Amino acid sequence: MIIEQIYTGCLAQGAYYIESNGEVAIIDPLREVQDYIDSAAKNDAKIKYIFETHFHADFVSGHVTLAEKTGAQIVFGPTAKTNFDAIIAEDNQVFKVGNITITVLHTPGHTMESSCYLLKDENGKDHALFSGDTLFLGDVGRPDLAQKSDVTEKDLAGFLFDSLRNKVMTLADEVIVYPAHGAGSACGKNLSKETVGTIGNQKETNYALRANMTKEEFVKEVTDGLLPPPAYFPLNVKLNKEGYKSIDDVIKNSEKPLSVKDFEIIANETGAIILDVRHQTEFVKGFIPQSIFIGIDGGFAPWVGALIKDIQQPILLVTPEGREEDTITRLSRVGFDNVLGYLEGSFGAWEKAGKEIDTLTSVSVDVLEDKIKENAVVFDARKPGEFASEHAVVAKNTPLDFLNDHISEFPEKEDFYVYCGGGYRSVIAASILKARGIHNVIDVAGGYAAIRNSNIERTAAVCPSTLK
Repeated sequence: MIIEQIYTGCLAQGAYYIESNGEVAIIDPLREVQDYIDSAAKNDAKIKYIFETHFHADFVSGHVTLAEKTGAQIVFGPTAKTNFDAIIAEDNQVFKVGNITITVLHTPGHTMESSCYLLKDENGKDHALFSGDTLFLGDVGRPDLAQKSDVTEKDLAGFLFDSLRNKVMTLADEVIVYPAHGAGSACGKNLSKETVGTIGNQKETNYALRANMTKEEFVKEVTDGLLPPPAYFPLNVKLNKEGYKSIDDVIKNSEKPLSVKDFEIIANETGAIILDVRHQTEFVKGFIPQSIFIGIDGGFAPWVGALIKDIQQPILLVTPEGREEDTITRLSRVGFDNVLGYLEGSFGAWEKAGKEIDTLTSVSVDVLEDKIKENAVVFDARKPGEFASEHAVVAKNTPLDFLNDHISEFPEKEDFYVYCGGGYRSVIAASILKARGIHNVIDVAGGYAAIRNSNIERTAAVCPSTLK
């Protein structure tokens, strides 16, 4: 038996390759599926099933494409409805893969169709639980994504409580837990950085699995402090339910090199967003006016989804040379397939053509320290939980996730300073503000990590887990 976790840091997402005696099951695959096909072929094995733990909101799964390319059957849990052929399994239905079995455990709560998959070894012993977004390490799935007029987030939280107590916590302590996400995912609020655990460890450490916890306590704690979900989530759910274009076609249609002249014409005629994915230290030195920075080497795809929101939005790319396909692939993971092309020669070609450029002022914390003494206006672009746990005393929280809600708070003429955790999000925020005509923004290089090592007055550090 082979179990391989394929973890994608940009999405904080775990897909799984399971093989036994020449047969393979894939759980929650990424949209680009060739690696799974190649792994099976290398081992002279056949992909038999594609198990989906639920309709994912934060990424476009590869189930449809993988089924088309391999003939494998897609499996969803009870109540799921799709526009493509799939097995809608019954609770406790058993699927045989080589010498092992995978049992469907219907665990509604995160969504109504959410299911975990219990792998039993060749001796019939419970070995591993692929828990999807039902159970994370350190947390459980948020219950607000599938609420409707007749099903509230509190209803869903109640269902989740029952699912965990009746289906998950009854498993033996040594059963391995393989979740769909880790720290950084917006599908929960307290996820661990670890990506593999056990049922026993979670019973001891996960706040939501406390032995004497009442349903009322669970509902209150699980729903407390939830931030609004990113706007692209429902659009990804729709794609995962109804189907989507092959990523091969997306790359073919999007990977178009454009001259400076053609790039400029298309930008002017289509209203496309110019998305610059170079490193932030390069971006601040010079960029195409009104372009938006979201660096490919940060939490790229989720930030694109959260900030651009509309997956149909036309996009023109400025990438590091050689990373065009990588960028298009990562965009497609969250459903952004409408890339019109990329600037051939990257930003250097734009400069050589003598085109207008813009820059972003970025200063060190030493400069910020001096400016604070002169009553500088300072904003913190981190998440509310980060801000609440520790921040510069003079700073006001304007989280990048909800920057549009704070536009009126930024000074119109007076210089102001923006920092985040390490310098990535603040440059994103500054690029958005400049694109909106707010040019008096100044980035703080190094972010709060640098502020922590300065003499700038800070609030006392508070453990985030106590901020209930």
